[in-house]
Amino acid sequence: MPNILIVDDEAGIRDSLAGVLTDEGYSASSAESGEACLERLRKGAFDVVLLDIWLPGIDGLETLERIRQLDNPPEVIMISGHGTIETAVRATKLGAYDFLEKPLSLDKTLILVKNAVESKKLERENVDLKKQLHARSTIVGDSIPMKALRQQIGLMAPTNGRVLIYGESGSGKELVAHAIHAQSLRKEQTFVEVNCAAIPEDLIESELFGHHKGSFSGAATDKEGKFQKANEGTLFLDEVGDMSLKTQSKVLRTLEEQRFIPVGSEETITVDVRVIASTNKDLEEEISKGNFREDLFYRLNVIPFFVPPLRERKEDIPLFARYFLKELAATYGRRPREITDDAIELLMRYSWPGNVRELRNVIERIVIMNPTTTRFDRKHLPPLVYRHGNRRASGSEFSTLHQARDAYERDYILKKLDENHGNVSRTSEVLGLERSHLYRKMKTLGIATKE
Repeated sequence: MPNILIVDDEAGIRDSLAGVLTDEGYSASSAESGEACLERLRKGAFDVVLLDIWLPGIDGLETLERIRQLDNPPEVIMISGHGTIETAVRATKLGAYDFLEKPLSLDKTLILVKNAVESKKLERENVDLKKQLHARSTIVGDSIPMKALRQQIGLMAPTNGRVLIYGESGSGKELVAHAIHAQSLRKEQTFVEVNCAAIPEDLIESELFGHHKGSFSGAATDKEGKFQKANEGTLFLDEVGDMSLKTQSKVLRTLEEQRFIPVGSEETITVDVRVIASTNKDLEEEISKGNFREDLFYRLNVIPFFVPPLRERKEDIPLFARYFLKELAATYGRRPREITDDAIELLMRYSWPGNVRELRNVIERIVIMNPTTTRFDRKHLPPLVYRHGNRRASGSEFSTLHQARDAYERDYILKKLDENHGNVSRTSEVLGLERSHLYRKMKTLGIATKE
């Protein structure tokens, strides 16, 4: 429910406006002076303020000026019984949303309040969108490869040079593309993405260049292509190595001429687009096989970027895990979560064939499946990660067979205790051991009952 604050020194006006706004579904509060208004705004959030110009103490214009200096200020509609053009102009320059004259027209007042509430809503959505875009362009990691990658982005992002990003699936190629755009001279313009591997061959040309109504079966209306949508901005061709040779030819011509003709049209469209491409394939090998055009490769490969797989930068895993925990807790509206060093150790032993995307999916899974847990341990990790981590430990981190066997037994007993919520009797039954035998084994392996 939108919150409206009415500021007027006349109690009758405050009461009547509050009654009307409440009937219209708003939450209405009031203040009798500029000082009281500012105090209310410091204590609570409001969407719109209806502010009289003539007030005791500081007047409405000075109050407006102070309101605009607040963090996340509300929209302000000024009210005056002695309105002049000069006053209205000054109020507008100070940031007022609009201006009402007394006696108030209730219809006009309600329309202005509705529009101001909508304006504030759009402003908040825009702020949230920018936060999301910032998150999508944040390069996480303190490993040497990631530091070098951030430095490389900082150097070339402000140019118009075309970029080709190499890396395995899930390694973060899309994130790098977003980061380049966010630091480029085109950052205020559109970022348009095309997944070349996900679009059928008979549709990708239409997707990239658009089509004219009736140009083929199913083309019921004109369609604007991705190149045109990205005009003056950035076009990201994800997995460009999966593009057909026919489409590659038209993309090459568009890059050379910065113009194209939509499917079924005779009109030439000129664009100014910076192209960033990515691939998980060895394009030089694809060229030798006849699957990729050599001339297009050299057009795209002006500035090559290499995103290393996660297994080659494992020191970044703790940062990623905690970053995703924070992000996903916010996404699902939950309290901040923690992850133990023990669980982090297992995450770092796993090979991560799906790279950063797989790690994020694992963190999302444990957040969803354990809604009341605030501290995640190794028992919360998926079986594949758990088994792989313990297998690596048992095979590579111990100098004797005795050490390896003890480590495996300790981890296995801990896991079974976790599964049985620490109940030693139930765990002994599952393990097929006498309870006294299990107690002795736990003591020998250094497992406290509370673990």
